[in-house]
Amino acid sequence: MAKEITSRAENYSQWYNDLVVKADLAEQSPVRGCMVIKPYGYAIWEKMQRLMDDMFKSTGVQNAYFPLFIPKSFFSKEAEHVAGFAKECAVVTHHRLMNNPDGPGVVVDPSAKLEEELIVRPTSETIIWSTYKNWIKSWRDLPILCNQWANVVRWEMRTRLFLRTTEFLWQEGHTAHATEQEAREEAMRMVNVYADFARNYLSLPVVVGHKSPHERFAGALDTLSIEAMMQDGKALQAGTSHFLGQNFAKSFDVKFADKDGNLQYVWATSWGTSTRLMGALVMAHGDDNGLVLPPVIAPIQVVMVPIFKTDEEHAAILEVMDRIKKALEAKGHSAKIDDRDTLRPGFKFAEWELKGVPVRIAAGPRDLAAGTVEVHRRDTLEKFTVPVEGLDERIDILLGDIQKNIYAKALKFRDDNIFKVDTWDEFKSRIEQGGFLLCHWDGTEETEAKIQEETKATIRCIPIDSAVCEEEGKCIYSGKPSHRRVIFARSY
Repeated sequence: MAKEITSRAENYSQWYNDLVVKADLAEQSPVRGCMVIKPYGYAIWEKMQRLMDDMFKSTGVQNAYFPLFIPKSFFSKEAEHVAGFAKECAVVTHHRLMNNPDGPGVVVDPSAKLEEELIVRPTSETIIWSTYKNWIKSWRDLPILCNQWANVVRWEMRTRLFLRTTEFLWQEGHTAHATEQEAREEAMRMVNVYADFARNYLSLPVVVGHKSPHERFAGALDTLSIEAMMQDGKALQAGTSHFLGQNFAKSFDVKFADKDGNLQYVWATSWGTSTRLMGALVMAHGDDNGLVLPPVIAPIQVVMVPIFKTDEEHAAILEVMDRIKKALEAKGHSAKIDDRDTLRPGFKFAEWELKGVPVRIAAGPRDLAAGTVEVHRRDTLEKFTVPVEGLDERIDILLGDIQKNIYAKALKFRDDNIFKVDTWDEFKSRIEQGGFLLCHWDGTEETEAKIQEETKATIRCIPIDSAVCEEEGKCIYSGKPSHRRVIFARSY
């Protein structure tokens, strides 16, 4: 099966597309730019959801749900916000179809035109802040910490499965606070939740930082992001958290009476991650044999393949594997016995390797007689023989080691591909090779735009928790003074 995948060296982009489809994560849908997430891919997303949801709730966040459709007039209330999303909005103008009077098929019923057109949710700040106006009257009503798991629509012209699709799944948090400090603390808290999730569950060594003003979320006063490096050296924005100030509160007239009885505008944040994280998993860890899933996020952590010739051998091996499966499940690990009789063991090995299952166990009659099994770890492709006795303990330790090793490998790759660059000529040469370039920048949008125009590189973030480099220097492009380095990279 792995031979059906283009190698990374041959064509990285095609390798990614092949792997997403061949590993049964997703496929193109009949609707241009949209995808079908297949059961195996959705099982990974479900694990992400459960883990993140618990992390959110541990900070006091509650889940809610808000409408998919947003009145167009809401978007006109926050000018910067509407400008940021106007080109991506899908608009509903009519609510009914009718039989085509001029031939077969159906057409839009012209009498069913909406009084006010509706925007299909690209993000929910406007509809949520119109709702918060009804919820917030006094300082006693604050803070509000809400999150919703939903789908959004952004009309993308160039799409790629998981990374950029017209419709995608995500979560979006929207919080309301009495003070600027509380809101800023919330925005920082949530970007760190994302960073912890990325590092500890997805084995992604992300960099946390502030976006440049040009790269901020539309309508935000500050945007924080986590940036991950893919194996081709490009950056992937894996999550963002925004300090919105009072912009949306003022747009929707959301005020509260403070403890002194004075009316104040509410302070806001929003934050989100999406199924783009699925693409990050593939591109950060996959190899030419398929997916490499960190055990914590893998739907199946251990797969067992029986090898036999007779019914008696089959029954004896299944009995042992069933005991192993129950012991692993008792330790909280997911295990599957692949007992399909339509495929030879070699095909099963290739399939589970393609799907990135962290540990594979195989056993035949000789193994059974010796009281051993063959264990294969997906991250290093190593095989070794171990006793059945105490296997659950060994696998428990092995899964933890695999999780750490995948992270360590990704971290080394990232650190090996972060470069300090001090001249424009070096920048132009180095950016062609990929990686994160730590460079001085003069802080102007004009310089940022010119660098992007000439090299397609953008400021990914101004780092605050790794790759931080505060020092005096000169902007690589303009030569003007700079007090710190920022990360430039090409990105998805």
